[in-house]
Amino acid sequence: MEEKKHLTGEATKEQILMWKGKYGDIFQVIVDNKTCYLHKPDRKTLSAAVTLGQTDPMRYNEVVVNNCWIAGADEFKNDDSYFFALSEKLIELVELKTAEIKKL
Repeated sequence: MEEKKHLTGEATKEQILMWKGKYGDIFQVIVDNKTCYLHKPDRKTLSAAVTLGQTDPMRYNEVVVNNCWIAGADEFKNDDSYFFALSEKLIELVELKTAEIKKL
């Protein structure tokens, strides 16, 4: 039987269930052997991120990561290569529903 490789920053199933109860959807990002967990951003977070991102595009990513961060390996916040990899996935945190409009 193959042993599961432990990831730096990995949470237990119990922690993930607790987070789901608190935040709803939880997202796990894995780079190399490290992982982190984020929840979906709310309007307030996205508003701040977009506002700050207009003058400094990297601030958008920093605001989203800092406000949606639950737990994980510190490298995602402190090491640029991990932060950039995480930044590429942030758009996937925002779930867009399809709207329909009808003129009546």
